[in-house]
Amino acid sequence: MPSSDLIPSLVYKINENHLALEAAIMELTLWVEQRGASEVGGNVRGALQTIDRNEEFIKMTLAVMMTPE
Repeated sequence: MPSSDLIPSLVYKINENHLALEAAIMELTLWVEQRGASEVGGNVRGALQTIDRNEEFIKMTLAVMMTPE
């Protein structure tokens, strides 16, 4: 299998890891906020907004890459 055939699978797995990390970070954010560190929680939520903004582009790119020619 040529290495170029592996690129869509690699990007898919990286995206899966990305989403898992986002979920874990959100869980930690909720935990921190429940303990009164709302400023820290707000900062983390701001950073997570970048993930949300990029998610749709990543999904569309994966769909294009995974479409058979």
